[in-house]
Amino acid sequence: MYNTNDIMETISMIRDNNLDIRTITMGISLLDCADPDTDKSCTKVYDKICRLAGDLVRTGDDIRDKYGIPVVNKRVSVTPIAMLAGVSGGDPVKYARTLDRAAHEIGVDFIGGYSALVQKGFSAGDLALIESIPQALCETELVCSSVNVGSTRAGINMDAVRLMGQKVRQAAELTAERQCIGAAKLVVFCNAVEDNPFMAGAFHGVGEADTVLSVGVSGPGVVRSVLADMPKDAPLDVVAETIKKTAFKITRVGQLVGSEAASVLGVPFGIVDLSLAPTPAIGDSVAHILEEIGLEQVGAHGTTAALAMLNDAVKKGGVMASSAVGGLSGAFIPVSEDAGMIDASREGTLSIEKLEAMTAVCSVGLDMIVIPGDTPADVISAIIADEAAIGMVNSKTTAVRVIPAIGLKEGEELDFGGLLGYGPVMKLRTKSPSVMINRGGRIPAPLQSLKN
Repeated sequence: MYNTNDIMETISMIRDNNLDIRTITMGISLLDCADPDTDKSCTKVYDKICRLAGDLVRTGDDIRDKYGIPVVNKRVSVTPIAMLAGVSGGDPVKYARTLDRAAHEIGVDFIGGYSALVQKGFSAGDLALIESIPQALCETELVCSSVNVGSTRAGINMDAVRLMGQKVRQAAELTAERQCIGAAKLVVFCNAVEDNPFMAGAFHGVGEADTVLSVGVSGPGVVRSVLADMPKDAPLDVVAETIKKTAFKITRVGQLVGSEAASVLGVPFGIVDLSLAPTPAIGDSVAHILEEIGLEQVGAHGTTAALAMLNDAVKKGGVMASSAVGGLSGAFIPVSEDAGMIDASREGTLSIEKLEAMTAVCSVGLDMIVIPGDTPADVISAIIADEAAIGMVNSKTTAVRVIPAIGLKEGEELDFGGLLGYGPVMKLRTKSPSVMINRGGRIPAPLQSLKN
């Protein structure tokens, strides 16, 4: 029934190459918690999360002990809270406090869904929630927030883009004494997906089941190790095939853990998100994979091509291994969470312009990038607009998570500690985009949106 070599190979991946289940995330619909009375709605939210996810952490720990596979994070995502705020009115921060209290009670690492979907305009509750984001992230510890400002079908809501530039800056300012952590828990999306298990952008889409369990797998160290053993003159198609086969094996581990966890918790199994999500730990870097492919350092010319090949091979390997691959599957390039990206940024090899080019072919976008503390809100909005345009035109998910390091200048470093890592303050262009950003309105959907 079992191949001894496969078992030993998996053990080696876990022991030597940082293979882990990065997260098991329970998605919970809160639509039945809506109530015209905010306090009653918050009570329903708290009770439902604690009832359904109360055993999530214990289940993850039990699976770790049973199979010897590290389950690093246990998380919850919920229905975009703007929908509940639209029914109840009042102060949306009450919902943030409730989510944080529930997350602490059940012991999860993060809870996502303090979110709004405004790609085509603002509905009841959206503006109130967006205005409240900086305060909500300041007052809470485990709550993550996201706003979707564009899509291929709708275009880009530039009024929302302008607003989000302001909110990112305000979130950093309100948490300046805590390494500006508020901005690190806030993501601005184009083409956000409903089944993403990774924070800070996870929310439970309205098209999902009432409760669902999804997993996010990560194994950049495994891929790097396999490539390091290959001859340096191996053709790139052979390199791609090797990555694909490795991704297949990694995905099978995720399928096993996700199915088991869902069964124990009595909820449907959702998806495996096969994302090469790095950490600051040595040997767990996507940048180092690209360097094994043949770059002297990530950011060199050729980086975008190498990343495109890596991302494609990961997806192909994943869909061979599971019929339930979803989320953002591919390769993440968060700067502060990747040891190789940090080094390349320090040395000036990796610029924000090169990162923007890389986002056209990777899983998400400009992620965990530390920018100067005096960066104006309209420049942050322009960064968001550029990234949203890449997602809109290429029919892919893109996102921006930048952290204005209040009080710090280019070349200095901001240290979050733990999974979020640390990073140098990167250089930005200084010419102003304010006239464009202040125009507002909407960038119309591109021609490729007309697919029917």
